Amino acid sequence: MNIEKLTTEAIELLKSLIETPSMSSEEDQTAALIENWFERYEMPYQRTKNNVWATNKFFDESKPTLLLNSHHDTVRPNKGYTKDPFKAIVEDGKLFGLGSNDAGGCLVSLIATFTYFYDKEDLSYNLVIVASAEEESSGPDGLNSMLAVIPHVDVAIVGEPTLMHLAVAEKGLVVFDAKVKGTPGHAAHPNPDNALYNSIEVLQWFKDYSFDRPSKALGDVKMTVTQINAGKQHNAIPAEVDLVIDVRVNDAYSNQEIADILQQESPCSTITPRNLRLNSSSIPVDHELVKAGVAMGRETYGSPTLSDQACLTCPSLKLGPGDSTRSHTADEFIYLAEIEEGIKIYIELLNRVIV
Repeated sequence: MNIEKLTTEAIELLKSLIETPSMSSEEDQTAALIENWFERYEMPYQRTKNNVWATNKFFDESKPTLLLNSHHDTVRPNKGYTKDPFKAIVEDGKLFGLGSNDAGGCLVSLIATFTYFYDKEDLSYNLVIVASAEEESSGPDGLNSMLAVIPHVDVAIVGEPTLMHLAVAEKGLVVFDAKVKGTPGHAAHPNPDNALYNSIEVLQWFKDYSFDRPSKALGDVKMTVTQINAGKQHNAIPAEVDLVIDVRVNDAYSNQEIADILQQESPCSTITPRNLRLNSSSIPVDHELVKAGVAMGRETYGSPTLSDQACLTCPSLKLGPGDSTRSHTADEFIYLAEIEEGIKIYIELLNRVIV
């Protein structure tokens, strides 16, 4: 299989994906484009809702299985765009367009890599690829729904923009809804139990609180109050203040532990997690995938951003072309050279581990 030809066609696929809107739960048209790739290369595939997946030609149930995964949904374009977010524009070596960096470049690079290895015999790992939906919304019909459909997975490479360095751990996420209560009343009268004033002390508690178990790979748990809402009219003191707290969890805690701590210690009247399923994830630094990547000169680090790794229970490595700091920004782009390098590194990495 010619790597240069695969790379050229992968970039053309990415251009088509950019020009086909695919917000979370609305990815049916991009799923069809990905199906076309598999049909053109005569690789049998299956589609489950808007997830497209396939296994290598010589899949052997006696061997461990390596998952290659990235997503084809996008966020909605923000108002800062100066270029058409749904037009693939190449300027100065950059490919602009919504989803180009997050995570279209990763997706097409992994598809090209899977295609390269698809019909190779005597691999030490099976390969399964999932081009997944609903990653950006953590929806019910994304990769999480596929784990009962695809073969059992022993280890995974999740394609997200990491500059092709090795994200060996990733923070989990718990979002909490909290209330600070007080006594409602008329603004003209004294009220020593004003819920808004009560929230000042609560906000200071969240600002000052620190969890006592840091992680070597991921640092400290990061807790941030991100929303506050109270009151409906100028002359009425509200009965309660609603807060939203975003907690990025390191691999020293489970999400349940974080919930237990906050429910026991926070000064809120009530604090409730929305869900506990987006746990932190990691891969041992002595895993052969990591050791091979390090031998190739790639660096290791812990990632603060969430991905579909959160729904995996097996060891997983986040790795892909592009730069995470460009994700969700106006005039999003990826360098064409990053895709070219990404495909070469993916292939070399797998050649060192599965061939």
